[in-house]
Amino acid sequence: MLGISIFVAWGVGVRVFVWRAPWSKSPSCCVQAWKDTGLPLSTTSNEACKLFDATLTQYVKWTNDQSLGGIEGCLSKLKAADPTFAMGHAIANGLVLIGTGNSVRLDRELDLAVAKMVEISKTQPLTQREQLHVAAVETFAKGNFPKACDLWEQILQDHPTDMLALKFSHDAYFYLGYQEQMRDSVARVYPFWTPDIPLSSYVKGIYSFGLMETNFYDRAEKLAKEALSIDPTDAWSVHTIAHIHEMKAEVQDGLEFMQRSETHWKESDMLACHNYWHWALYLIEKGEPEAALTMYDDHILPSLRASGAMLDVVDSCSMLYRLQMEGVSVGERWQDVLAVTRKHSRDHILLFNDAHFLMASLGARDPQTTQELLTTLQDASESPGENCQHLLARDVGLPLCQALVEAQNGNPDRVVELLLPIRYRLVQIGGSNAQRDVFNQLLIHAALNCSSGVHKNVARSLLMERDALKPNSPLTARLIRKAAAVHLLQ
Repeated sequence: MLGISIFVAWGVGVRVFVWRAPWSKSPSCCVQAWKDTGLPLSTTSNEACKLFDATLTQYVKWTNDQSLGGIEGCLSKLKAADPTFAMGHAIANGLVLIGTGNSVRLDRELDLAVAKMVEISKTQPLTQREQLHVAAVETFAKGNFPKACDLWEQILQDHPTDMLALKFSHDAYFYLGYQEQMRDSVARVYPFWTPDIPLSSYVKGIYSFGLMETNFYDRAEKLAKEALSIDPTDAWSVHTIAHIHEMKAEVQDGLEFMQRSETHWKESDMLACHNYWHWALYLIEKGEPEAALTMYDDHILPSLRASGAMLDVVDSCSMLYRLQMEGVSVGERWQDVLAVTRKHSRDHILLFNDAHFLMASLGARDPQTTQELLTTLQDASESPGENCQHLLARDVGLPLCQALVEAQNGNPDRVVELLLPIRYRLVQIGGSNAQRDVFNQLLIHAALNCSSGVHKNVARSLLMERDALKPNSPLTARLIRKAAAVHLLQ
């Protein structure tokens, strides 16, 4: 998942980019510059406006500028410049929440920070746009992601160039598995992002991702390449193209593209690990597990240790789990991942995250952490309130987690019984098509190993389906050979 890592004095968290005064050539008139764009900020501090812009730009670019102290440094300075700047509180709290590593349910400091944001908003004559931003962040904090998206969409109807509303809604749609909404939200505002508007090329990359997830591969690739022609360091557009090659099983093209572009995106510290993960997927697909493990050891694990970000966590879990399904020994690597995931076992912010945390505790053979995660998720499902993830837990999240447990316990028939009825609902836990493919692979592997003849027929059907979607996939070809060896394809 997306996963931005942070936390500062007034309840923030993240990582970042360099401010280049995008709204005006004169930093001294930053308050006026925001007003001139139709996005006024309720503060008298030019410095606060500049730091807000610096933070937002870093979020969009998926990178920290350490000369500014990263996003954390910018947010600390932002607080000092104007402690009562409502939009400063909104972006700070929003970034912590969108990182999905902290929740108001378990994090008292974050809970107080959100409450303070709301309190401050009520003491000032904010614009309607700013009031909606505060309300959206507060709503997201309660776990009601769909309603938060509705509030951000209200902003975009009147202010189509509000980048914060665009990015927050895009990420929230991703968590919900709302693929069409993720695409169409950007489509509605895309014509307003003319080349003279700062960060407009990044909107191309954001739009391209939604197009890719809804299988418009040619249009997605065209837009991503347009974005990269403007800024080759746009790691998100690189990421879209990596997805396209993955979904089309263009293994060699993907490997060559990642190698050719690496120098441009490897310094994007918030996304580089994920791009290396995509690179490693090509190696797994190609049947080169040792090369994939080397990439894990050299790039993915070090990033996980340094950041603890949720995106790095799920990448690590997913990669090790895929390798295990291929019959590859990963040694003691699960222990390193568990050291990060164990403290999140009670979070239950995203079901997608929960499933990956569970991979770690199962892989590291830690029954206590496994049971803690399952028990507390069950509890959350029984009193969900307005939390969309807890509402989904009973019918989708818990069966998925139980399937992972049954796979670990060597009960493939039970895995199929649990996963098959929900396979078309797994999109609701969020993540990308490429990320959720780990669960498709789990179902196929389980069906291939079943004792039940009915379930073996399921394996044959799933393989025929997968081969139709990815006819050039070496991984699918390996699975088909395995099925043929047990006479499933006769």
